[in-house]
Amino acid sequence: MQSLPSGLLIAAPRSGSGKTTLVLGLLRALARRDIIVQPMKCGPDYIDPSFHAAAAARISYNLDSWAMRPDLIDTLVGEAGRGAELFVGEALMGLFDGVAKDGASGDGSSSGIAARQNWPVLLVLDISGQSQSAGAVAKGFASFRPDVRIAGVVLNKVASPRHEALARKGIEEAGLPVVGALPRQPDLALPERHLGLVQAEETAELDRRLEALADFVETHCDIGAIVSLASPTTPPAQTGDTGLKPPGQRIALARDAAFSFIYPHLLTGWQRQGAEILPFSPLADEGPSDDADVAWLPGGYPELHGTRLATNTRFQHALRRFAETRPVHGECGGYMVLGHALIDAEGTAHRMTGLLDLETSFAKRKMNLGYRLAELKEDCVLGPRGSLVRGHEFHYSTTIRNGDRPLFEVVDANGNPLGALGGRRGRVTGSFFHVIDRG
Repeated sequence: MQSLPSGLLIAAPRSGSGKTTLVLGLLRALARRDIIVQPMKCGPDYIDPSFHAAAAARISYNLDSWAMRPDLIDTLVGEAGRGAELFVGEALMGLFDGVAKDGASGDGSSSGIAARQNWPVLLVLDISGQSQSAGAVAKGFASFRPDVRIAGVVLNKVASPRHEALARKGIEEAGLPVVGALPRQPDLALPERHLGLVQAEETAELDRRLEALADFVETHCDIGAIVSLASPTTPPAQTGDTGLKPPGQRIALARDAAFSFIYPHLLTGWQRQGAEILPFSPLADEGPSDDADVAWLPGGYPELHGTRLATNTRFQHALRRFAETRPVHGECGGYMVLGHALIDAEGTAHRMTGLLDLETSFAKRKMNLGYRLAELKEDCVLGPRGSLVRGHEFHYSTTIRNGDRPLFEVVDANGNPLGALGGRRGRVTGSFFHVIDRG
């Protein structure tokens, strides 16, 4: 049976508590000590894993108990752990937040991943506006789910030594060790935009920022004590699951600041099955490789680059020519670029490729967020008609016009029908749906 490194999960009661600050600082601090640390991210998030990878110099993989089958989770943990000395996972939202109805392997909560992998939880508590009451919060989290162990606490947004002492007293009285206390430090915050952090590759002086976070965490946390909280990872029951079938043998993948939202496990899974990834940059006015047999445009931020994409005629002509003989698929931002027009936040319409009878608008903002179980209504690069795929939507753009045949019939995480989604015209397909695993 494969031996895996020990691990721990860094979590909090809610989003915005300081998880990512602690995780990035810890990852870089451990890397500076020549500890080979393997980062992981719970749930559907594309942005945090890219920061993890920059901090730890290892690809960070998502683990999602609603959208991933057990065999795929086992494979990802088994393969990611090879050569590593420690797993450090980052939770999504609050530790116990999930959905009401279980999916492929569970309810999608970070606590479910912690229990499955036997990773104890390091709880980050934002103690602004409270002191000893933080002990009650910690005690409640420690007793909420018997198969999830809260192993220690890091205080965040500490205002003064007195504030720290009072909060520490409450938590230690609840029977938990405090292994760090982070003071308020607003200048360390990473820049954000509407879908979360600004992408790692766009963040100015990223390495300097990561070094500063590592210095901050090393100064205010006991790194040795944090590492000692880790527990042996549950050995995977089965490995070798390849996940979603590659959409082609040679995949032309749009990859730049406008198209970066694709899960690492998809790319590595396709490569394990023998596929070759051929990146191209629409922002650099590049088209898909002539010797590719499928083009894939992932999500990202095309709405921030509307003028450039609209005037990059070499890219647009090359993609149209490619679609005459081979499949083209777009997810979310990539889907928007396959339409006739993309309307940005200021209301300016930018001419896109026109491969689908679609117009989308970021000016008419409406958040669409949630897991999706989708049944394919057409044969396409994602599988044969009638097959199921799991994934999610997360976007603010709205559809102004969609005159194509629908690609999916969709239900939400609890099985409620959401109707048709996406579109297909000829060899071109797309939707706002991000695929994670087969159903």
